[in-house]
Amino acid sequence: MSRSATVVAIRPHRKACGACADCEVRRTAVCAALEDDEVVALERIMGSVRLEANAMLVEEGAPRRRVFSLTSGMLRLLTALPDGRRQITGFLLPGDYLGLLDEATHTLTAEAVVPSVLCGFPVPQMQDLMERYPRLRDRLHQMTKAALRQAWDNQLVLGRLAPVEKVSSFLLVLSARQASGRPVSDTVPLAMTRADIADYLGLTVETVSRSFTKLRQQGLIRLPDAHRVEIVDRGALAAVAGMEPQSSGSSTPSTKR
Repeated sequence: MSRSATVVAIRPHRKACGACADCEVRRTAVCAALEDDEVVALERIMGSVRLEANAMLVEEGAPRRRVFSLTSGMLRLLTALPDGRRQITGFLLPGDYLGLLDEATHTLTAEAVVPSVLCGFPVPQMQDLMERYPRLRDRLHQMTKAALRQAWDNQLVLGRLAPVEKVSSFLLVLSARQASGRPVSDTVPLAMTRADIADYLGLTVETVSRSFTKLRQQGLIRLPDAHRVEIVDRGALAAVAGMEPQSSGSSTPSTKR
């Protein structure tokens, strides 16, 4: 797979661009902490980043000079294993923030799954804004806690023994995350490939495909195409995953711990 690094040119103190007013994730991303008249300060340090599918945004071990907010598309987070394989540790969705950990270097590589757009912010200027607007720091603290909960859910998924349990959990968690505060939909877009899912769940591509087929044969899901799953019986799928069923108005699955 060909990958290309992205160089982001950000000019501090530029004129506010007004992009946040029409942003689809304005109320769910980090900028939700700021009032409309305050977000201008964020726009002044912001640079837009556009990535083609499979392009690299940041590389593991590179200096952490900028943080990012994903506005559209999807990113995969991964680390290289000693034997040359990759382990995907998670996927970022619109509204998610890259750079929550206060580290000098990036701890993971971030790549675009599909064409994606991000807002980039230089770390020093972002820290200055957090001092200026404490609500911004509080918002990032909330997002950090949410990311830790997501990491816990990831550990539960990876800890399941049966591949079909892992795939079921993956679909339910992704469905809840994509809802972003809205009622959970039974249609789950899968922007990532089966290979991405396999490298995330610690399975082979063939095993992932067989698990999807098994869930379809059991009448729990439909597979209209390779990038879309329709959940037919959410309660039964949750039972397979060992999770409590999600209500139609809930956006977060309740996992038995």
